[in-house]
Amino acid sequence: MKLQTKYFGQIDYEAGDIVTFPSGLFGFEEEHEFLLLPFEGSAGSLLCFQSVHTSALAFVAMNPFSLLSGYAPALQPHELKELGVERSDELGFYVLCVVKKPVEQSTVNLKCPVAIHPDTRVARQVILETDDYEMRHPLAQFGKEEGAPC
Repeated sequence: MKLQTKYFGQIDYEAGDIVTFPSGLFGFEEEHEFLLLPFEGSAGSLLCFQSVHTSALAFVAMNPFSLLSGYAPALQPHELKELGVERSDELGFYVLCVVKKPVEQSTVNLKCPVAIHPDTRVARQVILETDDYEMRHPLAQFGKEEGAPC
């Protein structure tokens, strides 16, 4: 199948590439299907959640572990059950990034990561019940040795 994307032009994809959000993303509950596309040269740390149905809708995401090696999201039992796992470490995690100019003012949402089951590709955006992480964590606060900017 072909898809016109916000950042990558026209691409080809397979139905098995789709990440399904049964509840959508916060603020975009009507959007349920996305592709997770890596930005070239980012070694998989900088990605894009591209809507399959709305070409102009795409979210920049990052691998939170590339920013903060000690990042430890813990989902609630009902969230784990919905995703079909018993433990949070069975899931893949991504955090959404708000890209600003200059880039040093960009932020990542460590409090509300996207959790993805690696086998079923079912995903859910969650709100972590901890005060350890912020919704607007400045990228500039991460050292170069801890990660790369958006």
